[in-house]
Amino acid sequence: MQIKIKRLDKTLPLPIYHTTGSAGFDLYAREETVIEPKTIALVPSNLIIVIPEGLMLMVASRSSTPKKKGLTPPHGIGVIDNGYCGPDDEIKIMVYNFTDNKVTVEKGERIAQGIFIKFEQGEWEEVEIIEAPNRGGFGSTGK
Repeated sequence: MQIKIKRLDKTLPLPIYHTTGSAGFDLYAREETVIEPKTIALVPSNLIIVIPEGLMLMVASRSSTPKKKGLTPPHGIGVIDNGYCGPDDEIKIMVYNFTDNKVTVEKGERIAQGIFIKFEQGEWEEVEIIEAPNRGGFGSTGK
């Protein structure tokens, strides 16, 4: 699958899959970003990506980022749709600093990962009754 991509800073590398079985590719910080304690910040990724029809780009934390940096996505993941690819639509990585200290993300640091995911849009069929067994509500599988 060919993906059109633009780097804003050509001194930073194109994303790569580090192993043949990798689902995600690393996203690098385009510039140094300081995140104050208990705040949310946007780290520029250096990339504008044309996402093919029928795919979305999920932006997720690298597994080491919370432990090493004290940063995590505040909403779990980021969802980038295929319409977000204009000349000013640089992908930004939203992070929450859950520590009590300032955290610095250095230029060129791998801060998140991107994963392409196929999706379909559903069509709603409204019904008055859902005919499926009741599982007991939220948290019912943890009994």
